[in-house]
Amino acid sequence: MEVEEETMAGTKDERIADFSSLPEGVVANILSLTTPFDACRSSAVSRAFHAAAQSNIAWDRFLPNDLDDLISRRKPSGLNFDPTTSSKKEIFFSLCNSPLLIDDGKKSFSLDKQSGKKCIMLGARDLSIVWDDASVCWAWESHPESRIRFGEVVVILKVWWLEIRGKISSGMLSPATTYAAYVVFRMRERRYFGFDIDPVDAMVGIVGSEHSMKTICLDPYLDDPHQRHRRVPRRGSNLQTNNMSRLEEPRERHDGWFETKLGEFHNDGGDDEVEIILKEVKCNDSKNSLVVQGIDIRPKINPV
Repeated sequence: MEVEEETMAGTKDERIADFSSLPEGVVANILSLTTPFDACRSSAVSRAFHAAAQSNIAWDRFLPNDLDDLISRRKPSGLNFDPTTSSKKEIFFSLCNSPLLIDDGKKSFSLDKQSGKKCIMLGARDLSIVWDDASVCWAWESHPESRIRFGEVVVILKVWWLEIRGKISSGMLSPATTYAAYVVFRMRERRYFGFDIDPVDAMVGIVGSEHSMKTICLDPYLDDPHQRHRRVPRRGSNLQTNNMSRLEEPRERHDGWFETKLGEFHNDGGDDEVEIILKEVKCNDSKNSLVVQGIDIRPKINPV
């Protein structure tokens, strides 16, 4: 039995040695068929793998085919790398860590570090918001406290009818990928109201196809009444009667903002239009203080 185990171990070691003896370009081409996460992890296998994992051959495959077009749509002086002299790996991680503002600063583009899939965020100025031009209802403000430096965010002053819509061509996203959409927001003041009274409806899907509605919560301190002065929900309100475990609740992001998942869709490729809807038009309670940075659209990644 010990002889057999030694023989199997020897055979395995020989296979690794044989694989590592392949030309660097061959190994790099093999790594390019995996994921950025796998390519980085393979650096620890051997010197040959480490060299191949730095190669432009591998990392060029991880960059989107339309990168040049996306770069041409950026704001002036918006690059943290030199497209001609930076390595492909440097460009990749720059796009992961520093999103590009594109389309007159109304959208941001970045890459998911684990998969290399494209991520797009629709800034507030890229959204359709009912009555956003009414100064008594909404206000546009600059807000530097975010990872993505959009020029402006939109703030609810006082509304009864909340309706926000965003659209994006699926051609801007990575094909054969399941995406999730999140509204990114925070509260302007500790004394806010309206979002602890009724939940909000959300829909995400391809325009022209059927997509289901889900119920979400936009109160970031729903379970922490000490964070602010809470208004007691009226008798029979949806947040009183709904099963809270069924509500999609906010979570705090690493940048200090909150996000609530609105839904998912699968991008098969092509030029379909994806629509994202967020609205609450049924209750009689006014709402205030909600600050909307935008809608974040990023790939749904399975845990490693």
